[in-house]
Amino acid sequence: MFLFRADEGGRLAKDRARYVCQACGAVHPKWQGRCDACGEWNTLQEEAPAAARGPGPAAKVAGGRRVEFVGLQGSSAPPPRIPTGLPELDRVLGGGIVPASAVLVGGDPGIGKSTILLQAAARIAASGHRALYVSGEEAVEQVRLRALRLGLEKAPLALAAATALRDIVASLEQEQEAALVVIDSIQTLWLDALDSAPGTVAQVRACAAELIRLAKTRGFALILVGHVTKEGTLAGPRVLEHMVDATLYFEGDRGHQFRILRAVKNRFGATDEIGVFEMTERGLVEVPNPSALFLAERRGNVSGSAVFAGIEGTRPVLVEVQALLAPSAGGSPRRQVVGWDSGRLAMLMAVLEARCGLTLGMNDVYLNIAGGLRIAEPAADLAVAAALVSAATDRPTDPETVYFGEVGLSGEVRQVAQAEARLREAQKLGFTASVLPRRVARGGRTPSAPDGLRLTEIGHLADLVAPFAGRTVRKEPAKAG
Repeated sequence: MFLFRADEGGRLAKDRARYVCQACGAVHPKWQGRCDACGEWNTLQEEAPAAARGPGPAAKVAGGRRVEFVGLQGSSAPPPRIPTGLPELDRVLGGGIVPASAVLVGGDPGIGKSTILLQAAARIAASGHRALYVSGEEAVEQVRLRALRLGLEKAPLALAAATALRDIVASLEQEQEAALVVIDSIQTLWLDALDSAPGTVAQVRACAAELIRLAKTRGFALILVGHVTKEGTLAGPRVLEHMVDATLYFEGDRGHQFRILRAVKNRFGATDEIGVFEMTERGLVEVPNPSALFLAERRGNVSGSAVFAGIEGTRPVLVEVQALLAPSAGGSPRRQVVGWDSGRLAMLMAVLEARCGLTLGMNDVYLNIAGGLRIAEPAADLAVAAALVSAATDRPTDPETVYFGEVGLSGEVRQVAQAEARLREAQKLGFTASVLPRRVARGGRTPSAPDGLRLTEIGHLADLVAPFAGRTVRKEPAKAG
């Protein structure tokens, strides 16, 4: 049975509840097991109906003031920055924290979000700025224990434990000198005006909007910690990422000492920039030269290994690509990939079989990017192909050679951006050779190679396979019977 109420125009309106998807934010009139918008199951939750609207659209726009339009030309200084005391974090943010900005930090539980933000907030407070840390998941004593373990117990950082948004907003409105406010996390806050549980789409959206409005009004920088789903994306609707100025993701395995902080959105700096940290007993320590650290445990003269010269943001990074092939015991070979796209691996294996004559389909294939770094750029195709061919022929690659280049479906090796930066990083780390696509003149200039670095330019994937032809390629296992 529905309850009816009369609106301001004398009409009857149904006071219905609505069901909102917690994954994408889509609204449904009734509950159902699967969201029609995103396809997720069991994500619809009931929310109270919205308040009655005004009498009409015309009344809403009445009384507005004229907006002033200006031209594109103008002189404006770059936004001021607050150094965090962590150079790798400053690099990802674009040079530091911008006042009156909102930053969203996401990552798996236990990856180090609270640790790095506590370190940054404590160092900002020690530099003379007013920094506030509001925890909704831990008590004040728990935060103090972490600060004691990190050696930050003497920092003049103001702590609080609260989850009620009204209390937090009332407290922040009385802070006149606040430069930084950290909310850990946004999913724990709740607004009593909404009839829904903390962490739901409505609560997260309303709490974040109110905190961002207050940060823009008061001029302090706001950092929100967000939970992630099992797929690795931020929990809740994507509108939360659109509301903030910068979105950072913490990547890495909790069983591994390396942590990667990646910027996927930044209105005040470059996107896809990364910062590399090492988790120690004293917290997260910056890694100024990640290439040397990723290759520190690399062993030479081992088949199935190749060094990839990649670009992460503005920084060249060298990592080891490892491949292992084993005869498949069953009828369906396994494909296990860590740190790379499994679909791209399948495509590259198909090109090696169709264009280069290798037989890889009946083998179990394992691919790993050593060090915990996730690679997304297509330039890693050539290094992955070299590792696969090396594993298939049981013949090691040259330990002093780096690889980079994109591979097309016809087997051609395509150009990639910033080849000179990749070569300079390889030379700096002591590599003497590089296998890369054929260089072509761009803008009237052909990319040059650093002194002492020998270049092998190839135009087709068969040119990469040819040096490994001295040994027989591993064949598929014989079928029973």
